[in-house]
Amino acid sequence: TATTTYLEPFHVARLFASLDQISHGRAGWNLVTSSAPAEAANFSAPAHPPAAERYARAAEFADVVLGLWDSWEEDAITADKQSGLYFDPDKLHRLDHKGEHFHVRGPMTIRRSDQGRPIIVAAGQSEEGRALAGATAEVVFSVQQDMEEARAYCQDIKARAVKCGRIADAVKVMPGLMPALGASAKEAEEKLQRIQDFIHPELGIQRLSSILGTDLSGFDLDGPLPDLAEGLEQPGRQQVVIQMARRENLTIRQLYERVVGIRAHRVVPGTAEEIADDMEAWHKAGAADGFNILFLTYPEGVDDFVDGVIPLLQARGLF
Repeated sequence: TATTTYLEPFHVARLFASLDQISHGRAGWNLVTSSAPAEAANFSAPAHPPAAERYARAAEFADVVLGLWDSWEEDAITADKQSGLYFDPDKLHRLDHKGEHFHVRGPMTIRRSDQGRPIIVAAGQSEEGRALAGATAEVVFSVQQDMEEARAYCQDIKARAVKCGRIADAVKVMPGLMPALGASAKEAEEKLQRIQDFIHPELGIQRLSSILGTDLSGFDLDGPLPDLAEGLEQPGRQQVVIQMARRENLTIRQLYERVVGIRAHRVVPGTAEEIADDMEAWHKAGAADGFNILFLTYPEGVDDFVDGVIPLLQARGLF
């Protein structure tokens, strides 16, 4: 993960190009614009820029990084001892980018990797975030609770990719999913609740208030979520949380239990079979190309999923 709000494109391009080569292609850049206003204090900034400004900078930032990664053509390196040329100078290109936010000459000081470049991952819920994801990302992390809403989101992201001259399949949408596995549905629910019970109410209220942009400390924890004005920092996630509270008639306490620790992603308690069924249903409905799996506990939650759910998905030809 690297933020476009407080870093520089050349720096990020070089870091991830290095990681791409070192890891033989197992590298991806999670492109974020930073949602926490407090982050400004760590980067000599007087204030955190508003969302529209952050996303405008991010779009240009991504263009610069992609341009730098394309500085070297695939066959630029010749290493020709006879001629004394290490690379063909006609196949190395300066970027000479001059934009609103960045002036970057280039070229990249690291040659193209055997894989070409790292993949780009984004998480776009807001209008600006969706536009950026559709234009740049190969993988999109999403926050969805409802299958139909998730399907509409998938279609929207892929349509935006097509409008940007890409093919719909160029981007894979992966909703967040936390599986809570048990030998029975009851055991799974109990395991999930045992973890949720560790959330201190003060922390729960603080984190929920941060996401919703409203101080909820003065409200009854076991009462409904009050009407809220839309916040500025996380409008996409905020909308998902509010819709979840209204749709399921959750109290403030129930809501922070669903949000703290998993940031409003979907939780599916059940047996391995039930979780595999749920994932298959979402995939077949076009609501997910894959899933960003969050685990209830480490390492047990990882082992439970790998040993219990993955074989079922493999047997169905889904993994």
